[in-house]
Amino acid sequence: MEQVRVGMVGYKFMGKAHSHAYRDLPMFFPKTAKPVMKAICGRDADGVAQAAEQFGWESYTTDWRELVKRDDIDLIDINAPSDAHKAIALAAAAGGKHVFCEKPLALTLKDSREMLQAVEAAGVKHMIGFNYRFTPAVLLAKKLIQEGRLGHIYHFRAWFLQDWIVDPDFPLVWRLQKEVAGSGSHGDLGAHLIDLAHFLVGEMKEVIGMSETFIRERPLPSMMTGLSAKGGRDAPRGPVTVDDATLFLARFAGGALASFEATRFAPGHRCTNAFEINGSKGSVKFDFERMNELLVYFTKDAEDVQGFRRVLATDPSHAYSEAWWPPGHTIGYEHTFIHETVELMQALAEDRQPVPNFHDGVKCQQVLEAVDLSIAERRWVQVDEV
Repeated sequence: MEQVRVGMVGYKFMGKAHSHAYRDLPMFFPKTAKPVMKAICGRDADGVAQAAEQFGWESYTTDWRELVKRDDIDLIDINAPSDAHKAIALAAAAGGKHVFCEKPLALTLKDSREMLQAVEAAGVKHMIGFNYRFTPAVLLAKKLIQEGRLGHIYHFRAWFLQDWIVDPDFPLVWRLQKEVAGSGSHGDLGAHLIDLAHFLVGEMKEVIGMSETFIRERPLPSMMTGLSAKGGRDAPRGPVTVDDATLFLARFAGGALASFEATRFAPGHRCTNAFEINGSKGSVKFDFERMNELLVYFTKDAEDVQGFRRVLATDPSHAYSEAWWPPGHTIGYEHTFIHETVELMQALAEDRQPVPNFHDGVKCQQVLEAVDLSIAERRWVQVDEV
């Protein structure tokens, strides 16, 4: 497969990120299959028409059902709100289309499992959008763990901190409504931490958590897009039905201990997606706000120079970096989506399942729901209980 014809549902925050990846990939990764941007879909005719022209799509539609039936499309990209993922994915699979779906896979574990069953039964390729895996510095951490250079892993601690809804008069956007988003900071931010934990350390055995919704009502929005919205403090208010913050502890199947914190109420933290891993031979620390760097410590360094060293993961020896700029010339958020799309296009060209895929989405959803159960019942929960 030299070309992959793409139909995409969603055109706002993630739609722009995915469109950018499809457009830039052939320039920097010319040896992989080329994405062809056939059609983009959104509910608002004027908005999706403008997006089609701005992002470079050949056509647009307001009906995703029409999109998944088109014979000139190989792949359906789903980055609409979470409540739409399942129906679109099931229809795409039934139509023999490959599926790329943003996280979380669905609103519930039951729905996620149904989606996985559908794509497997249809024999189509499937991928989930955990883009942070594709950061070169994160891939360096993975390499150090795989090669045993950190030794036996004892601890994984992770935190994803944001502050975009600290203002109590920030409008009630869809991400704050359970029926649309599924959950709040837990499923939006915590899902990324859970996937990174699975990717770097392995599967979790048991969890216990707590959560809080600090602002219970907010003004209804007059306009919203991405992480921004408009609405006055005098507007009618509606209930916030998701968590503002969720914290939990976990034990990995391999014995390592973990802590996770996801919140949208950490003033000064715009996008602090970070983790630290401690092993018998060393440690690593990562913070996405300094995404080109990995802090590395090895216990066998000479005593007089022991300490965390800053490794700039921009040399050609680091994953994907050879395609970009000279060493020290850093890359940004959008590049994680390009790397993610490289994996997707290569997998389709090689007739294999891309990674991460719906199996990873189900595993993540299982942990999310195990934490929810632990909060509801105020106890440790085995992940395989749910």
